[in-house]
Amino acid sequence: MCDRLRTYASFVRFSHSVFALPFALVGALLATKVEPWSWTLGLWIVLCMVTARSAAMGFNRLADVAYDARNPRTAMRELPQGRMSHREAIAFVVVSSAAFVYGSSHLGWICFALSPVALAIVFFYSFAKRFTSYAQLFLGLAMAVAPVGGWLAAGGREGWEPWLLGVAIGAWVGGFDVLYACQDVDVDRREGLHSIPVRFGIARALSISRFMHVVAVMTLAALGVVADRGTVYMAGVVGVAALLIYEQSLVRQDDLSKVKLAFDLNGWVGLWYLATTTADLFL
Repeated sequence: MCDRLRTYASFVRFSHSVFALPFALVGALLATKVEPWSWTLGLWIVLCMVTARSAAMGFNRLADVAYDARNPRTAMRELPQGRMSHREAIAFVVVSSAAFVYGSSHLGWICFALSPVALAIVFFYSFAKRFTSYAQLFLGLAMAVAPVGGWLAAGGREGWEPWLLGVAIGAWVGGFDVLYACQDVDVDRREGLHSIPVRFGIARALSISRFMHVVAVMTLAALGVVADRGTVYMAGVVGVAALLIYEQSLVRQDDLSKVKLAFDLNGWVGLWYLATTTADLFL
């Protein structure tokens, strides 16, 4: 039983749920000026975020299984290696999707009505690299849904906050996905797949990634002004900037050996931003 649970967790990279989840919770927290914060609400948001991301990752693994099998970096994943069957993976995606839609029904009629749209967006990303060089931007769009959903779930309606937060997370995620895609340039070219590094080369792709991270930090700072946040929030943004500078320093055109370390560092970005924003709101 434990072995199967570990297989499922590895299949969807469960630990990577910390990328978008903090921003969904921040979106809800910023909307508490409309309705008081509820821990029940927070738990439903967590359920929706984890199940939506699990469904999206499972769908991505199914869509890319043939490519993964021919890529030395991904050939050891669960589906190419046969540690999980296609039928099992499909059932996992269906159950996760159903759980997400059910969870969204507890977040209000707007979230429930938009839940199929959210799933369509996150599923579509899996096919983007087949026809566009800007697949990383589609991933940013898919992740940008999270804070907007959190805002709506907590009763937020009008305001710039969710849109600024969506731009910030979209630029942040797109930026680090560009770094991640650099390690597959040769394989992607051989397979006829598209990405920013494939189109522009690794050197220019790194510059694009850094620009996107600058946009993310500036947008988070602008959000602090719009939402009238205090010193603790701005200190959090400075911390995010420091983490992203360190992340970028790990990846160079002539040395991609630390791409995974740079990628995993992003989990701390989301957690740090959530912690400092929460502290600013409640303290």
